[in-house]
Amino acid sequence: MSASARQSAAAIAAAVHAGRTSAVAVAEETMARIEAYDAVQPQIWISRAARDDLVSAARAIDARVAAGEVLPLAGVPFAVKDNIDVAGFDTTAACPAFAYRPEASATVVERLLAAGALCVGKTNLDQFATGLNGTRSPYGSPRNAYNLAYVSGGSSSGSSVAVAAGLVPLALGTDTAGSGRVPAAFNHLIGFKPSKGRWSTSGLVPACRTLDCITVFTNDTSGARIVDDVLAGFDPADPYSKTLANRPLGRKTIGVPRRDQRIWFGDSESEYLYDCTLETLAGLADIVAIDIAPLQEAAQLLYGGPWVAERTAAMVGILADNPDAVDKTVRQVVEQGVGMSAVDLFNGIYRLAQLKRHADMLWTGIDLLVFPTTGTTYRVAELLAAPVMLNSNLGVYTNFVNLLDMAAVAVPAGIRANATGFGITLIGPADSDRALLEAADAYIAASDLPSPPPLDLEGKVQTVKLAVVGAHLKDMPLHWQLTSRDARFIGAFETAPHYRLYAMADGVPPKPALVHSEDGGPIALEVYELGVAEFGSFVAEVPAPLAIGTVTLADGSSVKGFVAEPRAMTGAQDITSLGGWRAYMAQRD
Repeated sequence: MSASARQSAAAIAAAVHAGRTSAVAVAEETMARIEAYDAVQPQIWISRAARDDLVSAARAIDARVAAGEVLPLAGVPFAVKDNIDVAGFDTTAACPAFAYRPEASATVVERLLAAGALCVGKTNLDQFATGLNGTRSPYGSPRNAYNLAYVSGGSSSGSSVAVAAGLVPLALGTDTAGSGRVPAAFNHLIGFKPSKGRWSTSGLVPACRTLDCITVFTNDTSGARIVDDVLAGFDPADPYSKTLANRPLGRKTIGVPRRDQRIWFGDSESEYLYDCTLETLAGLADIVAIDIAPLQEAAQLLYGGPWVAERTAAMVGILADNPDAVDKTVRQVVEQGVGMSAVDLFNGIYRLAQLKRHADMLWTGIDLLVFPTTGTTYRVAELLAAPVMLNSNLGVYTNFVNLLDMAAVAVPAGIRANATGFGITLIGPADSDRALLEAADAYIAASDLPSPPPLDLEGKVQTVKLAVVGAHLKDMPLHWQLTSRDARFIGAFETAPHYRLYAMADGVPPKPALVHSEDGGPIALEVYELGVAEFGSFVAEVPAPLAIGTVTLADGSSVKGFVAEPRAMTGAQDITSLGGWRAYMAQRD
């Protein structure tokens, strides 16, 4: 099983209509895929359709096609986040004590089924859709499909992994603070978050009812378009449903955060990938750096202001009757709403109105926003150790979108060295959904992104890239310290032109010191890859005044590498002009 097994919803439907396959055959293949992946991550599911029921539903679709019906999603399997009602399945919201059996499916599910799609099951989530990481569920923690040590993103964790692993071509999620976008970024997916009210939320267990959106994860923008064609439209059963509208967007001016407002949480790799994205976008439109402080202030209202009380209101019954059934971290978050007053709420509403007016004025000077979807990612173990702080970090670029009534589509924008995805989100005003998908197409066409990496089916060996500049170079006296740790040679490179190289005095064997300096130059080096444990043992043996820090390469990317304390300069010879240690050693010999 690999990422190449991913399917296109449009291709499946076309094949069923053309007779090249059947809905029954697709259903059988889908069940086989799911059963095979159960050996890797069974926890992405909370419940699944029985084989006989799924095959029976597929036969009915084949009969409809044979009778001449044109079904835009004929035979297309899909998954549903388990806070959305599907008749015949319990809705749990990842809380067994809350579970109930709905009498009818949510409007969005009914519309997908009417279009010929096959519901294969209900997916895991951060309990009550409260979280952006995927670790807050009694059913287990779905993990990143490409590196099992890392979070999948949440709260739509199971839905994102089901698509990323090639089990289904589309899956419904939800999005209040970014739950339909963060998992898309981490798993190399399209995450389409429509404008509030564009898709019905009738049959959704609310998180924040005035902000909630049902979303979809797909492998491509064509899948998102097909789903939008099927789901968009007014629903009288949903008091927040709106009449369908499509607002055009120009694509001449793109707003991005000012550099001093870009928050990366120490993740230089994400910073580098975003800079690469901006270089691509600069070929498509004018890039304008904007002050995002008002957007960040709006984002704080979601969990740091009175809107947390809306989550409390949605869970008031179980919090009163069975609080121990609620995940400890989720309870910690939503109980903050108990002390919120009506005065707090109205003051929040007034401030949000001011911030929204500011946001609306942005569209007079720019056509759309392009933000990082997240500033970093984390391992599952890290999220479990610091569940609130690190989760909050994941929402820095997402929390404001629904509060300010914006549409968004998350798209892939690069692959980290650990195989997890880096993504960007295209953001526009309400009703600009289709225009955003067109803008996403233009970016994808221009970016020439690599295909997603192979799936992680067994748990990757965690590695670190290390740059060496002197005695550890190939054929140098300390190179054995790398080969004895099975280090893999990545390549020969140069630093960015902001380093100076010194030959330290009295080193045995002779050693250089690499020092960051704005008036420096490029320095030749070699990059190796080591396992995390091997890297740790290597670092433990690095003697003062040398140390391991972060070195920027000529292309702007960063790796770990040798740096030096100031005392290394005592009596040292500046050899920067030679461009590297080999040249110095050749001259010395």
